[in-house]
Amino acid sequence: MVFCRCMISALLLLFFLSLHTFHYLSSYKTISLFSSVIIPTEKTRIHVVQEDPCSGRYIYMHDLPTRFNHDLVTKCHELSEWFDFCPYVINEGFGPELNEKSWYATNQFMLSLIFHNRMKNYECLTSSSLIASAIYAPFYPGLEIGRFLWGGFNSSVKDAAALDFASWLREKPEWARMLGKDHFFVAGRINWDFRRPRNTNFGSWGSILLNLPEVKNMTMLTIESSPYGSNDFAIPYPTYFHPSDDREVFEWQDQVRKSRNRTYLFAFGGAPRPNMTGSVRGELINQCINMSRNRCRLINCYHKDDLCNSPRNLIKVYMQSDFCLQPPGDSYTRRSTFDSILAGCIPVFFHPGSAYIQYLWHFPKNYTKYSVFIPIDGIKNGSVNVGELLSKIPESYVSVLREEVISLIPRVIYAQNKLERSEDAFDVAVKRVLERIKDARIIQEGNEESSWKHHFNGKDGKPEWDSYF
Repeated sequence: MVFCRCMISALLLLFFLSLHTFHYLSSYKTISLFSSVIIPTEKTRIHVVQEDPCSGRYIYMHDLPTRFNHDLVTKCHELSEWFDFCPYVINEGFGPELNEKSWYATNQFMLSLIFHNRMKNYECLTSSSLIASAIYAPFYPGLEIGRFLWGGFNSSVKDAAALDFASWLREKPEWARMLGKDHFFVAGRINWDFRRPRNTNFGSWGSILLNLPEVKNMTMLTIESSPYGSNDFAIPYPTYFHPSDDREVFEWQDQVRKSRNRTYLFAFGGAPRPNMTGSVRGELINQCINMSRNRCRLINCYHKDDLCNSPRNLIKVYMQSDFCLQPPGDSYTRRSTFDSILAGCIPVFFHPGSAYIQYLWHFPKNYTKYSVFIPIDGIKNGSVNVGELLSKIPESYVSVLREEVISLIPRVIYAQNKLERSEDAFDVAVKRVLERIKDARIIQEGNEESSWKHHFNGKDGKPEWDSYF
C-alpha cells in the first residue's frame, strides 16, 4: 500500500513538473514570434512581450522601372500641350512655395507624386515583401495618360504604359501570392480617364488601365471614383496647405474658426458649362449676380479672373463666405470642395456623386453634418433660389456645420510628413487600404480552407482519407 502511494506521488510530481516545462516552452515559442524579451529574476522568469507597432501595417514598395514614375517627372514639359507642368512637380509634387509657410501652389493632378514621396517616409515601410501586409506600386498613370487625352492619339499609344505596367507586375514573385489583391497604386486623375472599353479604338477617351484583368484585382486610389467600380476609391484632391507638424494644423484651424469676416452668404468659383446638358452652373452664376447687397461672391473663371489662379485670394474669398457652391463641372467632383473645407466654408452640393458616394473614408457618413444638399432639378426648373434657401438656415446651425467642416481639415490635407496627433488624408487612405486588403486575405484563406475541406470530405461530411493515402 505504501509502495503504491509513493508511486502515485512520484507520478503526480512528474506530471506537474512536465506541465510547468510544457507551459514554459509553449509560452517561449509563442512569444518569440513577437520578438519577446525574457528577463530572469531570482524567483521566476518574467516574459515581457514587445508588440510590434507595425504589425499588420507593413507595406512593401515595388522598385518600378523609372519609365513608370521618375521619367515622367523629369520630362515634365511633355505632360501637357496646353501649359507647362514643370513648376508643379517641384517640392515633391507640392509645387511652388507661396509666401506663407507650408502653403504651395499645388496642381490638382499631382496626387501620385505626392503620395509616392510621402510613402518613401512611411513609418512601416519594409524591404521584405514576405512580411508586408500590402504592396504599393508607385506608378503615375494620371501624369502618363494626360499626355495623350487630347490630340487624336490611337489606342496603342494610350494603352502602352497600362499594358506594360500590368505585364511587369505579373512577372514579379509578389504577384503570385494573391494575384494582385494585396497591391495598390494611386492614379491622380478621375477614374473615367482609365476606363475605356477594351474593344474601342481610335478617338475614344482615356486608357484601358482599369479594365485590365490584373488591375481589377488591385486597389486604385483616385480623386474621383466610379459608382459602378469595385476596386477604385476616391481620396481628397490635393489642396494648397501642406503642414509640417500638428502645431501648424491647429493654428490654421484656430485662424479659420476665429474668422469673423464672413460677409458673403455664399460664393462660387468656376466657369459655366453652356454645352453640357444638365449643368446648372449658368443658373447659379445668374443667381449669384442677381443676389442683393453683395451677398454672393462670384469668382468667374470663364473670364480668367485672377482669383482663379491665386490660391491666396481664392482661400481668402472662401474664408469670407458661409457657404461655397460645388456644382458638377467636367465631372461630378471638384477640387474646390477641399479648398472650401480648408477655409471653413460649408460646401453646398447639387449631386450625390460630388461627395456623398465618393469620399467615404474621409467624410462623415451623415452628410448633413458638414454640408447642404440642394437637388439639381430645383435649380434647373427655377423653383429653387439658392440665396433664399441658404438664408433660412439658422445661424446656430450654420455654426455647428462650420465647426464640423473645420474638424475635417486634417483629414483632407496631405502633410509634408506624418503628424503626431492627427491623421491626414494619406494616413486615412493607407489605413483603409490595409483594412481592405486584410479582408481580401481573410476571404482568400477561407476559400482555400473550404477547398481543402471539399477535397478531403465525402458527401456526408466524413473524411475520405483512403483515397489520398
